[in-house]
Amino acid sequence: MVARFGAKVNKCWHTVVGMRRSSAETKAVILAAARERFATSGYQAATIRAIAADAHIDPSMVMRYFGNKDQLFAAAAEFDLRFPDLSDVPKAQLGAALVAHFLDRWTQDDGLIVLLRSSTTNADAAERMQSIFAEQLGPAIARLNPADPARCAGLIATQVLGMAMCRFVLKLPPIVAMSDDDLVHWLAPTLQRYLDEA
Repeated sequence: MVARFGAKVNKCWHTVVGMRRSSAETKAVILAAARERFATSGYQAATIRAIAADAHIDPSMVMRYFGNKDQLFAAAAEFDLRFPDLSDVPKAQLGAALVAHFLDRWTQDDGLIVLLRSSTTNADAAERMQSIFAEQLGPAIARLNPADPARCAGLIATQVLGMAMCRFVLKLPPIVAMSDDDLVHWLAPTLQRYLDEA
């Protein structure tokens, strides 16, 4: 009886704490929990109830802020590639600059890893991934003036997505063990060739 009462008090305490958050703070907590849950469980297995439990709030609050699981996923998977201005980078070093930038983005924000993991089993996630690369990578590569910007961007995507899948999702030991400098060393010449020849 005491244990059950304690559990109820604990649940109520989390709800009270959650009520003290501002709207922006509550949304941020929900999004953080959603990203973690989508990343570990995948889109299909993640539930609103589990995400709410992770965030220590009532499931109705998740629905209030995000409507449904699809809308929550779309918000959790929002991602900005944040391409820097590469106009001052020597042409022969663009491949290295791009690899280094992608590695930084993958490690600084888990949103893209969530999206990558989910895109292998969920059509909406795959479509979102396509949009990100079409709307952000395509124009960034076009500014570097390759002969065929669309083809070049597509080829670059094969390398950076493949690297991310192996390093951050599948966690292949030889790739995980490599330093960022090692990955730049091995991948930069390939991206550079795409920029020079594609």
